[in-house]
Amino acid sequence: MTRSAEYLVVGHVEKPHGTRGEVAVRVLTDHPEGVFRPGAILRGSRDGRRPDPDFPPLRIDDVRTVPAGRLVFFGGVDDRDTAETLRGLDLMEHRDNLEPLAPGEVYLHDLEGLDVVDSTGVEIGSVMIVYDLQPAPLMEVRRPDGRTFMLPYRREFVPAVDLERGRLTVDPPDGLLDDEEGA
Repeated sequence: MTRSAEYLVVGHVEKPHGTRGEVAVRVLTDHPEGVFRPGAILRGSRDGRRPDPDFPPLRIDDVRTVPAGRLVFFGGVDDRDTAETLRGLDLMEHRDNLEPLAPGEVYLHDLEGLDVVDSTGVEIGSVMIVYDLQPAPLMEVRRPDGRTFMLPYRREFVPAVDLERGRLTVDPPDGLLDDEEGA
């Protein structure tokens, strides 16, 4: 069972920058040079799940790299007031326009909903959501009894991901899954 979304979040508009319509964008892709380039067209989203059909596509007219991400001019965004309307917007790109994944790589979005099993195949739960944090993404996993736990998405804890079968194998740290007294 392959899990895939048609559009993926590649950036987040933090705030307007200056008075001419430029916006500061936090980059959320490993390959920003292929996404944030003049002429690229991105879609806006307020929920980070799908493009907002009422929001027009955004064409990048100019982009500059800065330590915190990118400073971007979008076509038709010519002043600070218009740029302010983009604050908080997730920027999405069609997955077909993104760099191909290297072997063993997955989109974090594709982990959501996967079954979670241990190395012997025993069901532990399912991935509810993945938080893109540093130093590692963090998965929230719901156990069959409804309790949840957090597990870093790191090779030592997640040795295998099988998108075709819709599951990932975990090797959680000692004590993480021990039943709590009174829980």
